[in-house]
Amino acid sequence: MKKISKIIVRNKWIILIGVFILTCFFSYQFKFLQVDSNIVDALPKEDSIVRLFNDVGDRFGGNQIGLVVLESDNVFDPDVLNRIQLVTDSLAEIEGVVKVTSITNMMGFNVEDDNFEVDYIISRNNWPETESDVDSLKNKITNNDMVAGQLVSTDGTATIILFTFQNDSDVETVAKNVVERVKELRLPENYYFAGSTFLTNYVAEIISVDMLKLIPISFLVIAIILFLSFRSIRGVILPLLNAGLAIVWAIGSFILLGFNLSMVSNNVPIIIIAVGSAYSIHVLNRFNQSRKKSSKKAILKSLSLIMLPVVLSALTTMVGFLSFIFGAYLSMIRDFGILAALGTFYSALLALLFIPALLAIFPVKRKNSKKEVFAIDRKSPMNEYFLIPLYRLIIKQPYRIVMVWIILVIIGIGGIIILKRSVSVSDYFKNDHPASIADGIMEEKFGGSKPLYVVFKGDIQSPEVLNGMVDFKEFLLNTPYVTSSQSIADVVIKLNHALGNEEVIPDDKSMIQQLWFILGQQDLSQLVTEDLDQGIIMGKFNNDGQSNIEDFNVSVQDYLNSHKSDDYTIELTGMPYVNSQLDKSLVKSQLTSLIIAIILVIAIVSLIFKSFIEGLYAGIPIFATIIILYGFMGIVGIPLNIVTVLVASVAMGIGIDYSIHFISNFNLSLKKRQSLNKAIEDTMLLSGKAIFINFISVSAGFLVLVFSELMPIVYFGGLIALSMLGSSMGALTLLPATMLIGKRKLLIDEEAKA
Repeated sequence: MKKISKIIVRNKWIILIGVFILTCFFSYQFKFLQVDSNIVDALPKEDSIVRLFNDVGDRFGGNQIGLVVLESDNVFDPDVLNRIQLVTDSLAEIEGVVKVTSITNMMGFNVEDDNFEVDYIISRNNWPETESDVDSLKNKITNNDMVAGQLVSTDGTATIILFTFQNDSDVETVAKNVVERVKELRLPENYYFAGSTFLTNYVAEIISVDMLKLIPISFLVIAIILFLSFRSIRGVILPLLNAGLAIVWAIGSFILLGFNLSMVSNNVPIIIIAVGSAYSIHVLNRFNQSRKKSSKKAILKSLSLIMLPVVLSALTTMVGFLSFIFGAYLSMIRDFGILAALGTFYSALLALLFIPALLAIFPVKRKNSKKEVFAIDRKSPMNEYFLIPLYRLIIKQPYRIVMVWIILVIIGIGGIIILKRSVSVSDYFKNDHPASIADGIMEEKFGGSKPLYVVFKGDIQSPEVLNGMVDFKEFLLNTPYVTSSQSIADVVIKLNHALGNEEVIPDDKSMIQQLWFILGQQDLSQLVTEDLDQGIIMGKFNNDGQSNIEDFNVSVQDYLNSHKSDDYTIELTGMPYVNSQLDKSLVKSQLTSLIIAIILVIAIVSLIFKSFIEGLYAGIPIFATIIILYGFMGIVGIPLNIVTVLVASVAMGIGIDYSIHFISNFNLSLKKRQSLNKAIEDTMLLSGKAIFINFISVSAGFLVLVFSELMPIVYFGGLIALSMLGSSMGALTLLPATMLIGKRKLLIDEEAKA
């Protein structure tokens, strides 16, 4: 370590110039930065459920739909209908929109005497003019089960303009164009946008705003904490400069590797600010405690002592992040791990190269002391009122301290049992956000916005297949989760009835073919394939259904087992199934990444400390913290989602640093042939300040995330701050108490010698 330290100090100008050149290079890459928060795009394409979901889109003209929701006192008012027609026509002109459906262009069947015609359910022939006409039309439409609850609410106060995105189009861009076009119309009604693509765009917009808003706030908060801790401009500028450079280098490298930011990875800059400043804090703290008069000698001595703990901390933190590569179901979680690991690597690298180089180039006057290489100011407020009393408590009551932690862990286990999961993107917004309002309207007045697709494979003109669709639709609507459905069978039944026959599927295939001939003028591509070998039932799932998808699947399987047919096969997909698969992956990916992180972290710590026992010691505080953290989530009702699922591994990677620094300094104290108690006391006072400042700065950096507009990010920031409190206090209480108990024999031997 001493040789490396000398090389760094000797080549300080080369390091400084190299950092400047690389920073310029990585900064240039920002012009290519893109944000992609589409969860569907992040799903593994080889997954059978995802593949079927995408196949439905290919076969039936798109599985991604958009919705414009209009609210009015009465949507059947002539002026409101005119504006609905205007929106419908305007959307149809947008490139990337393949089909638009509203109450003003929905087709229906009319029979008068011997005349049969296919016409719009609301056309210029029945366009209301008087109040009586409005009431008559409202009564007619709201009693039409093909429309009511589908395109218009049963109370006539809300309507939907539904459109489908072209499969090969840039759906995010198309959605933005839709928003702009509707805004240009200056509608007096309240209007909202719904559908997964709009949610994705909302997330992307929030991410962009958050980055511009939260990163400066994070820098400011940490700057204040650093100034109060170090009482010097140098103590503020160097850690923040280190973190800022690490952010630029990490994101620049991320872009070069071909990755995009997402709703998960957008909070990585905040993580880098916290981690980047943390490594610098430890370097500066060691440097400030040095009593050597020569700044160069102080740097060399400090760097040789702090290099191993910083390298070890960086390795364990990177392991925590990189574990997501092996355990992630979503590619955006994998990308998060890669970006965070890059940021951690650059943070540590700059803290050990750039910071010492700057200290060597701009030395400070130092007071000489012949007593110790490193001196501890026992009279400082932190030592006198916090660390020394805490040390005395640990020495006197180690068993009680361990017992308190055990009780907290037991409570945490109880909370984990009731921990809930959530993968619905609509839950990620605050209640006053347009996305939440739209979701509320869809749930209340239209039975939900989550599409369910039931694919029938067989001869769609066969009475057996169509009746199978009718029976399955009836089964769906009898469940408490599916609120509405539509299929080609409904169209055939309506047409058959309009021609004066019973409201059923004809028994004769030739009769169905005649009806099909009449239907030839209508676009049915969203309900049946061109070859007539596949048809689809499109349903809506409510929020209760999403949380009870497993119960729904059981009932579906029971139905399929009791209604087997040689005439057709049935497959189910849709966002409820995709979300269910994502939900299962949350637990699997969490367990996988956490197990990988635990094994590798303990292995690395044990290898470097050359002791498996010390590897376990380092892990005890963070293991306890993670259990308590998830227990807290379960108790207060914070769900496990695609962002909060990251908390454990992130907490593992960052929080283990406190234990590493404590054990490293403890070992150095023992090498000076100090007693066990004295070694713990010196370690508490030497490392305690750095750990405490680190905890405050890191927590403050993450707490800035509570000002985000995305609820998972809010939870993430608060939970990481809470985990930093647990892991830092664990390193300062549980770790020394456990070491005292575990090394009791050494203490007894010392007392016998005394």
